[in-house]
This record gives sequence, C-alpha cells and structure tokens, in this order.
Amino acid sequence: MSSYQNLKIILKRIHGKGYKAYKEIKGNYLFPDFILFIDHVQADPFASPSKIRIRVSQKKALFPKNTYTPKIRAIALADYLTRKFHDEASKSCSKKGTGKSGLILIDKCGQEVLERSSCKITSEYVEVRFYIGLPAKGRTILGQEAEYIFYNLLPKLVQKTLLYPNLNSKDLQAHITCIEDQSWLRSQLSKNNLVAFIANGAILPRESGISDKPLPTAIPFMSPPSLEVEFNLPNKGKIKGMGIKKGITLIVGGGFHGKSTLLKALEKGVYNHIPGDGREFVITTESAVKIRAEDGRSIIKTDISPFISNLPFNQDTTNFSTQNASGSTSQAANIIEAIESKTFLLLLDEDTCATNFMLRDTRMQELVDKKFEPITPFLDRIQELYKNFSISTILVLGGCGDYFDVADTVIMLRNYQVVDVTLKAKKVAKQIPLQRKSEKIVPFTTIRPKIPQKNCLQEFKKGKVKVKDIYTILINREKLDLTALEQLVAKEQTNAISYILKKLAHQISSNQSLISQIEKILEKINKEGLDILNLGNQHPGSLALPRKQEIFAALNRYRNLKIK
Repeated sequence: MSSYQNLKIILKRIHGKGYKAYKEIKGNYLFPDFILFIDHVQADPFASPSKIRIRVSQKKALFPKNTYTPKIRAIALADYLTRKFHDEASKSCSKKGTGKSGLILIDKCGQEVLERSSCKITSEYVEVRFYIGLPAKGRTILGQEAEYIFYNLLPKLVQKTLLYPNLNSKDLQAHITCIEDQSWLRSQLSKNNLVAFIANGAILPRESGISDKPLPTAIPFMSPPSLEVEFNLPNKGKIKGMGIKKGITLIVGGGFHGKSTLLKALEKGVYNHIPGDGREFVITTESAVKIRAEDGRSIIKTDISPFISNLPFNQDTTNFSTQNASGSTSQAANIIEAIESKTFLLLLDEDTCATNFMLRDTRMQELVDKKFEPITPFLDRIQELYKNFSISTILVLGGCGDYFDVADTVIMLRNYQVVDVTLKAKKVAKQIPLQRKSEKIVPFTTIRPKIPQKNCLQEFKKGKVKVKDIYTILINREKLDLTALEQLVAKEQTNAISYILKKLAHQISSNQSLISQIEKILEKINKEGLDILNLGNQHPGSLALPRKQEIFAALNRYRNLKIK
C-alpha cells in the first residue's frame, strides 16, 4: 500500500500527458483518515468512470454496533450512507472537462430500501464503492483537477458522510428503526393469517407518472373498522391499519377512485421504504408476484395445461413453447412460473390482464362450445390455487361481478377511501346467481419444475452481457426484455440479475430444477453478501439484491433457454 503522497507525485508527473497515462494511478493509498482503492481506471474520458473505493476504520468512523447489527440494521445503515454520499457528492462535484470528467457517482437510491453493494459495514470498517470521471481536456490529463478531487473533495466527503460523530444521529436512528419495523411487520403477516397490511395514514398516490415521491395533496388511507388490525412494532410501538387476509380478495369500485393505486402500493410493499415515503407501512408478503398478460414473450417448455389445453392442430400445452406468446398463453405461463418460484400471493389488475383468460360468461359459453375453447378461465382456478398451493389472490376489478362468488373479501374504493362491501357483494351474488358453468376439465394440483439442459446458458458464460436499463439486458446483440417485471425498482437489481445468471451459467446442473439452483446462489449471497457476484473484480458496486421471483422470471424470458 502506497502513501497518499505518492498519488500526488504520480498526478503531477502525468499532468498534460495522454489519457492512458492515468493507468499509473491504479492501486491502494493510505490517507490520514481512510484507505483509497483505485480498482479500475477508465481508458477514455467518455468511457465508464473509474472504479473507486474508500475504506474508513471503525476506530475512526465510530459507528455504534447497534447501528449495523442485526443484518437488517446493516442494510438500513448502508442505505442511509449511500444516500448521504450521493447527495453530498452531487453538491460538491461538477463536470470539469471532457466526457465524464470531474463526476463523482454512486448508486442513486429510490424510495425503496434495498440490500446494496455500494456500501459495506463491518465491525472493522465502513467502505463505500463509487465512480470518478478522471478529468481531461480532450484526451489530455488534467492532473491538477484530479488532485483536487482526491485531496480536497474526497476527504470532505468522508468527513461529512462516513464518520458517525458528524452525522445527525437522531435522523440516522429514525431511518434504521423505521426499516427494522417494516421488516419485522412483514415477518408477522403469515403468523396473523394475513398477506398484506396498509397502515392508517399511509399515502398511496405518487406525485406523478415520473416521480415516485408521495403526492402532497393525497387523501390518507384509513381502514374500514371491520378489517382493522393492530400490531405492536419493536420501535414505533402500536400501529393500526387494514389487514388483508389470506384467500381471495377483490378490490372493486368505479374508475379513477384508487383501485390500481392501492394495488401498485401493494406491489411495492414487498420492499421496505424510506421514512417520509408514505408507504412505509404498506407491507406485502415478500413473495408476492404481479401477474399480467405479456404479448410477444418467449415461453420455453412450460406446462400451461391447467389453463390452456386442446389447442388447434394438437399443439402440446403440457410442454408448451413459443417465441411470440399471446395474451392468454403469456398470462398462463406467468402464473405457472410464479407458482414454481414459490409465491404465496398473486396480484392482478383486470386492466392489464387478457380478458378471455379471466372469464368466459354465460352468453359466450352458449355461443362457443367448450370443445372449441382451449382456455380454462382464471375464475375457475382461483380457488384451487389457494386450496392446493396456499396461494392467495388480490384482484382489481371494475367490470366483472362473476368473481363475487369465489371471493373471501371484497373492498370498494370510493374517492380513495376504502369500504368493506363483502356482505353486500355476497348478497348481490345470491340475488343474481351465475348461469355460467365451471370449465375445469381436470383438477389443478401440481406443477412440473423446469430442469435445464447442461449448456443452456452458454451466451451468459462466454458472451458479452450488458445491462442497458432497468428492464433490458443485452446478451451479445440479443435483448432480454424485462418490461413486464413491474416489481423491479432499480437498475442495480437488473445488474445483479445479470451477474447471477452469469454465475449460474458457470455452475448449471442438469440434475436440479432452475429455481433450486437460483435459491442456492441466493443462500450464499445471504451469508456472504453481494460481493460474491463480482467474479473476481475488487469493486462490486452498483448491485442491489433482486428477489428470486424476478431472477426466475428473467431466466424464463431468455429466448435461448434450453429445458429438458
């Protein structure tokens, strides 16, 4: 490890030289308050910024042990420090020179709190992983500007963001305990026969279509008395709100009254949220999956026969494959894959579902004989999902009352206010009985796990894999489209998915199911952290933990996937 003065000597020597001379600064430098790691130096001012780490000893950082133990507190603290570092870096640095010159970049966190690799806290040190655009004019090194970044900006960032005595301890503690309370509450749902909880006073609407911040003028959520439950949180104490029980729950009401807003809040309730988000205590069971129709997706050897059978030309739906799925076949595959990923809650909005997949009414049954209709509607399988697989459903409806007969709970949204209309819905169902017939042909009791062929991920193993945005992974020139995975919330999760698929490619087994192999990788991440995904690179920044449901869903959309 070199003295911090050595970096200054190198920067003075290479000032005014060609950009490639920056390669000389790669290495580790001992500063008075921290260790600086320059892990990778960009080759060009327009290339991805250089990879940098700063490590501060706990003897200097002085974070109390209760701020990073147990693990959920470490995740919350790392999130807090990442946000602080991002905000201070944004204030203090500016673009100086060509390309990305002068920029100091770290993960920009959203409203959700994710386990990230941008900051690591142990009993020995605190470390942040970030990026610097090394300054240049054209392709000529600006050594003095680089010296200013390393010897002025970075020490100030350390002082402002990585030393506990310099932080607002009250604000930090509130952040940590809020996250801990959310995690604890999620762990209590199943024990209390619930799949979701929405706290009284929660703010569900978002500011706009491009902002995930709370809408300032929104009407606070309030539970109907009949559905209200109470918890005693470890830190906050007593909290009341609406509990959504296991089983089948319908969310009904007129258009623009808040049905989809409630469902979207529940979709994101699988994650913890920062204080002030409004959805801090909108808590959903962690395995919940949003289901929708997805025209054009790839389906590889999936048994969709519980929902679709008897296709024209004797096409086999017990081993169904297509490169261009319809709305109904895609929705069937999405449900089967969600079951295999071990979900216990499906979330659906009729606006994004295939109409013919959800229901076939009496008149259509009379007009089109069942022997010419391959689809078994979701209506006729929804109770089996709960009875045979313990999978609950929350379904948003605005125009189909046929689901009243199978529902356990029906809630109505009126002007963003919730009313329990279960008894009224059941009364309506009795007064206007259904004439349609159930279209189940055989019971739905099991699914067949997907077993991969040995070399089914060769492109991930040998090819060039790049994450373009939150919903796009490029494998060589092929696009892996994740647009329908609405519960992804950060590009860093997609980065991690790409790394997990690379890791899976190197150890794929043709004797185990895909989901079990994904679970093994996640178990290792849980024990050792996201750093294990970096395949030898010292700088594992810009990764955030995805759920196994999204990893499995991404893999199932890979068009070159090969299944036994």
